[in-house]
Amino acid sequence: MKTKKVKFKNKNGEELMGYLELPHNQDPHNFVLFAHCFTCNKNFFAAKNISRSLASAGYGVLRFDFTGLGESEGDFADTNFSGNIQDLVAAAEFLREKHQAPGLLVGHSLGGAAVLYAAKQIASVKAVATVAAPSTIQHVEALLRSNIDEIEKSGKASVNIGGRSFEVKKQFLDDIREHDLSAYLSDLERALLILHSPQDRIVGIKNAEELYVAARHPKSFISLDGAGHLMEVEEDAVYAGNTIATWARKYLKIEEKILPESKSDVVANLGSTGYTTQMKAGRHHFTADEPVKAGGNDYGPTPYQLVSAGLAACTSMTLQMYARRKKWPLENVETHVTYSREHASDCNSCEDKTSKIDTFKREIQIKGDLDEKQKKRLMEIADKCPVHKSLTSENHIPTNLKN
Repeated sequence: MKTKKVKFKNKNGEELMGYLELPHNQDPHNFVLFAHCFTCNKNFFAAKNISRSLASAGYGVLRFDFTGLGESEGDFADTNFSGNIQDLVAAAEFLREKHQAPGLLVGHSLGGAAVLYAAKQIASVKAVATVAAPSTIQHVEALLRSNIDEIEKSGKASVNIGGRSFEVKKQFLDDIREHDLSAYLSDLERALLILHSPQDRIVGIKNAEELYVAARHPKSFISLDGAGHLMEVEEDAVYAGNTIATWARKYLKIEEKILPESKSDVVANLGSTGYTTQMKAGRHHFTADEPVKAGGNDYGPTPYQLVSAGLAACTSMTLQMYARRKKWPLENVETHVTYSREHASDCNSCEDKTSKIDTFKREIQIKGDLDEKQKKRLMEIADKCPVHKSLTSENHIPTNLKN
């Protein structure tokens, strides 16, 4: 996938920093907004790995730092849960203006609670997924329990969360106490997926049950068996991301790229803009494109890279076929091909020495217990590869207008 650093402003004009994860070989079919856990940031395990899994499945994903955290401006002590929700709304507006409004919200831990509240304020959202989310916002008070009295008495306190110190003011407590998540969920009117680990020791599995009971259908639950609350293990986060990606497809509009019916071996389909071309070869589908400097998106190999790939594949196959027939111990063949157009000065048969000819530079690496005579023979066989013969012989390409 491709990662772009982005910035946008919250409702107070403070600059929030984030990363936009994009699929490497296509335009995103939908955009996702990811909310990180309490006092975390956009680079924590869950945020990064779940976002990248979604991007690998064709989604564009924005993960960002809430106000006062990570690289974002603002003072954490002046923020609260309501501010997190407002930051999500600002992020959704940024996506709408610059790319496409998000159809899916994903939140981890307290970020899960935040996306549930933000969903009603973002009209484009069709689905919400929570990972290890609490069933009550007041669950955060448990993290602050040793400082509650000081906060109530003095109006603020320095608290240690995850080995880091944060100043928390009384207004933060007052704000979370005003949010009743269970009552709110009863009319969410968005598809909901709840993911939670039975072994979560920070936000117990009972929270998932309470969220599920409070929510209306359509709702689903997936167990993240064995995962920790922070999703530190990449495998767990990738599983969560892949599960969300598949589940959300039912509720989001994803345009299928349908190639025209054809009896030909290969079909290339390109619309009126760009150069990203949908390809079908036999029963295999893939994408061809031009590099960015040529006006393309670089979502797939160029036409000449595809031709070079055909030569490389055919060469390796031909050598192995020959060696197997001879029962030679050829363990592996690597064929490296580079295409260019070069002046014809080295081509004695070329009449116009100023012209350029197509050149496919081929390097072959052979592994196996072969003697020099066998290696020499294999190099001769390389020139008998069918694609090599096609490229070096006179070709005929009859072309007709298809109705």
